[in-house]
Order: sequence, then structure tokens, then C-alpha cells
Amino acid sequence: MSPPDTSTEAARNHPGLAWKALLAGVADAFSSPSFTLFVTIAQAWVCATGRRTVTGMVSVMDPATARAHDAYHRFVRAGAWSLDALWDGMLACVVALLDHRGSDGPLICVIDDTLFHRPGRKVEGAASFRDAVRSTAKRVVFARGLNLVVLAIRVDPPWGGQPIAVPVGVALHRKGGTTTTDLARQLMGGLARRLPARRFVLCADGAYATLAGDHLPRTQVVSRMRRDAALFAPAPPCTGKAGRPRQKGVRLGTPVELAKAATGWKTVKVDWRGTPVTKLLWSTDVLWYRVCPDAMVRLVVVKDPKRVEPDDFFFTTDLAGCIEMSRCRSREGRRATMGGPGSGGGRCDHFNLMCQK
Repeated sequence: MSPPDTSTEAARNHPGLAWKALLAGVADAFSSPSFTLFVTIAQAWVCATGRRTVTGMVSVMDPATARAHDAYHRFVRAGAWSLDALWDGMLACVVALLDHRGSDGPLICVIDDTLFHRPGRKVEGAASFRDAVRSTAKRVVFARGLNLVVLAIRVDPPWGGQPIAVPVGVALHRKGGTTTTDLARQLMGGLARRLPARRFVLCADGAYATLAGDHLPRTQVVSRMRRDAALFAPAPPCTGKAGRPRQKGVRLGTPVELAKAATGWKTVKVDWRGTPVTKLLWSTDVLWYRVCPDAMVRLVVVKDPKRVEPDDFFFTTDLAGCIEMSRCRSREGRRATMGGPGSGGGRCDHFNLMCQK
């Protein structure tokens, strides 16, 4: 699918032309009649001020051109359009934007699962899942809905502030079916196949840390590390004696123990949701045998100089130099991704680190 032509000066300076070019970039995902309905729904989605249901969007459409409301319901349910082709069009739009800005480095991807509240009895795939937005450390809340694994690409808006997560793939996790980590692996594999010349940095929370041991194609993984993780030195060289060679070196301790004994902390400026703040940083290479048994990872400890917040522990499979991290402990980023009330909210700590080893 060809990307939209938004590179001209007229398209960049005229929002209407840019909007038409964006919609034209995904036209291949629809038949001609379906594309007409899609354009009408997309325009109504932008104009709607309340809940963006089909009925709510129909209420803000131009009465002179709007079809009967059941035509839009039927379009969503059984229209002639391809979701995979639509994701390809969205991906082409994002890559074209980044290429226009001269961003030839790796694509920064984020992945997580979110509970999309659709409790209806006839909603396919709906079940009861843990609601991470309303749950706390002492109280777990369950809610009925769709558990979606969302893959997005981070885009820094030209006006500054918090980065935007643009979705390029979604997979449905069903009760008793494929795990969320397996779905994440499939989404990243599909992204790598669609962009064979690109490199990726995948940022995820600790639930997806095991992806570091899967050696995803052209992908460096950044994630959180458990505070009680068993860390080791690299395996010693083979002695040539009979028996199985050692797979790991001496025990180094947990991340908390290493942070207490650490010296040589670096003071760095961190982009905290668009605002620069000061943090202390310390890193070392370790073997997290349980997660990535055949390769070293870099442990990065982030400390608050004022000692108000607890230490954070991250790791990355990128040992070569620059580390870029993203931390989302809540759902505001997913709210922007899913684009609707009920799919997000709450507290968001979007944490970006860039440092040189």
C-alpha cells in the first residue's frame, strides 16, 4: 500500500489537504462503496464530542450526505474492507512521516495489553480480565471486555510534549488461548516482515520481559526488570573437562542489592512527559539467566536524587551504546492509542531515557 503524499508544501500547511491525503493512503483497504462510508465515519469521528459510537457519529454527520444509520452499522460488522490492509496503510503513513523528518534510526515500538470495555454477551472474545487501571497493589479489580494486545510506534509530535503512540497492529487475547507474550511476538514478527530494511527498539513492561530471550529479528528489547531477579556474571570459558559446560557465572545478587553497592552514578536529564527532570543513572552488564539465558543484558538503575520515588530497574538487550527506554505504568498512552473513553485513564509515567555507556 502506497503511503500518503503529505510531503508537498501545500499538504503540510493546509490541514484539509493533509487529512484527504491521509485517508487516500488507506483507500486500498476498502472497496469503492466501503471507502465512501469509511470517509464519512472518519470525518464524523473527528467531529463527535461525545461517545464515538456509530450512533453517536451518525448524529453529527451532514444530513444532506449521510446514509441511513444501519448502513454504517453494517459497514463495521460485515463491510468489504480488510483490517490487515488498514494496518498496512497506517504503518505506511507513520513510516512516511518519519522518513520525511529524516528519522533513519530504529523505530521505537511500544507494546502492551489493555482491557477494552465491551461487556455485551454477544461480543466475540469478551471475558473477565484484570482491570489494570482500577487495580492497586492491595486490591485487584476484574472487568468484562476485550483483552487487546496493541503494538504502536512512537512518534514525537512537532509541537513537543509527550510522545504519541500510533497503533500499527492489534491482536485479541482470548481466555485459554494464545498468551499475550506470544501475540506480542507475532505482532513484532509481522512488523519485521513488512519492514525488512528497518531496525526496531521494542519497549514493554515487565510482563513482556521474556521477549528478550526470543531474539526477535533486528529488534532490541527494553523492559522492566524484577526487583528480585537472580543475576549472574557471564559464563566462564570452557575448561575442556568432561561434563556440561557452565551456563552462568557467579551469582551477583538482585538489582536492589547491586543498586545499594553501586558507585559512580551519572546525573542525566530525562524527558518526563515532555518536561526535563534530573535523575541518577547507573548501569552494568549482567546475565539474567531465567529470561535470556544465552546473552547478556544491560541493567539500568534509575534513582530519584531527592529520594522521593523508589528506584526503577530496567534492562535492554542493546549493549553497543545508546539506550532508549520508555516506561508506561498506566493507561494514558493506551487511551490515546485506542482512542476512546473507558480504554484508559489514570496515572501515566511515560519515562524516556537516553544515555551513553
